[in-house]
Amino acid sequence: MNKYVVKCPECGQVRDPYALHCPNDDALLRTEYSKKQIEPTDMPGIWRYYDWLPVNGIIEEGSGRPVTYKSEEFAKELGLNDLNITFNGYWPEKEAFIRTCSFKDLESFPTMQRLIENNEERIMVVASAGNTARAFAHVASITGQKLLLIVPKNSAHRLWTADEDSSSICTVTVDGDYYQAIALAEKIASRDDFVSEGGARNVARRDGMGTVMLDAVLTTKSLPQHYFQAVGSGTGGISAWEASMRLLEDGRFGNNMPRLHLAQNLPCAPLYSLWTGIELTGRCPEEMHDDVLYNRKPPYSAIGGVKDALDDTDGAIYGITNKEAEAAQKLFEESEGIDILPAPAVACAALIKALDAGEVKPDEQIVLNITGGGQKRLEEAFSTQLLEIELALSPTDPDAEKKILEKVSEFFGK
Repeated sequence: MNKYVVKCPECGQVRDPYALHCPNDDALLRTEYSKKQIEPTDMPGIWRYYDWLPVNGIIEEGSGRPVTYKSEEFAKELGLNDLNITFNGYWPEKEAFIRTCSFKDLESFPTMQRLIENNEERIMVVASAGNTARAFAHVASITGQKLLLIVPKNSAHRLWTADEDSSSICTVTVDGDYYQAIALAEKIASRDDFVSEGGARNVARRDGMGTVMLDAVLTTKSLPQHYFQAVGSGTGGISAWEASMRLLEDGRFGNNMPRLHLAQNLPCAPLYSLWTGIELTGRCPEEMHDDVLYNRKPPYSAIGGVKDALDDTDGAIYGITNKEAEAAQKLFEESEGIDILPAPAVACAALIKALDAGEVKPDEQIVLNITGGGQKRLEEAFSTQLLEIELALSPTDPDAEKKILEKVSEFFGK
C-alpha cells in the first residue's frame, strides 16, 4: 500500500502525487495517508511527523521542527489558564532549532524532498517576501539543488543565511511588491528548464506547515478549542484545518474542530476585507508592521481554501493595527523572554483582541502559533550573511524575463 495518495476533495479523484491542480475544478488537492493514527518518529527535526508528510525519504541534516510549551508569563498577563505556544524558531533552551527562525522551514524541507524523489533536475523557482526565500535557500544550500529566488527589493534584508555555501542559489530582486515577484516567477517557472515550488497548491508545503498543529496536539494530548496565527496568503490556516481533520479521524485527541483565528495587518489585509466586506485603503505594503503578511491574491475562494477553512471551523479574521502589533510584541517578548519576528506579533495582538471581545474564554485551551522567532538568539550563536543579489529589475521592464534567463545561464554555467 502506498504511504499516501493525492486526491481532489471536490470530485474525489486520485491524482498524480506531484500534481498541483485538478483538471475538473479549482479545488486544492489534498493528501490522504494510509496510516490514520500518527506515531512520532525518532527522526530529526520535522521528520518526527514523517507519517503525515508526503515524502518517502528525508533530508537528514538541517531541519528543525515546531516546539510546543505551556505559557506561564504571557498567559498570566492575559489572564489565560491553558495557553499553549507553538514556537517556530531558534531557542535552544526550548530545544527549538529552526536555523532560519521561521516556520517556512516546515514547508521547504518536504517540498525539496519531493523534488529529489521526483528526480527533478530543473531549477526550482521561488517567489517570496523574504522568509520563504530564506527557508528554501537554507535547504538548497544543504542539498545543492539549483534555486532561483525572486523577491521584492524591499525584502532583500531578510535574505540572510547561517549557511556558508550559497553557490546553488541565484537571487533576483524586483522593485515592486510580493505579487509582482510572484507574477514574474510564474512566467519563468513555466519554461522548460524551471519548476515552480507550487505555492498554496503544493501538498508538501501545506502538510509541512500542518506539523504546527500536530506538534501542539501531540504535546497537549488534545485538540485545542482555539488556534491563532498571523497570515498573508492564509495557507497556514488551511494547513492547520487539514491537520485538524486528520487528528479528528485519528480519534485519540477529542472530537472538537479547533476554531481558526487568523490575523492580518491593517491596512494591507485582503483576506480580512474579503471575509468582513470592509474596504481598506492605504499604501501597501509600506504602511505595515510586517509586509510578509501582504498577499494580493490569496487562495480565498478556491474549494478547500481559506473561506472553506473559516466556514468549517466557525473561524474569524482580525484586522490588527501597527500600534496593536507593536504593543503585543513588546508584551510577549518581555513576558516569555525570547525575541519574535513582527508577523507573530500580529497573532499575539489578535489573541488579545479576541479576549477583549469575549471570543475566547480564560479557561479554554488555546494554541498560539509563533511563526518566527529567536533571530537575536541565533545571531549570538552563529555568524550570518546576506545572500548576494545577482540581478535587480523593475517589474515594468519589458526585457525582465530575458535578463533573468541570461543571468541564470551565466550563474549556473549553462
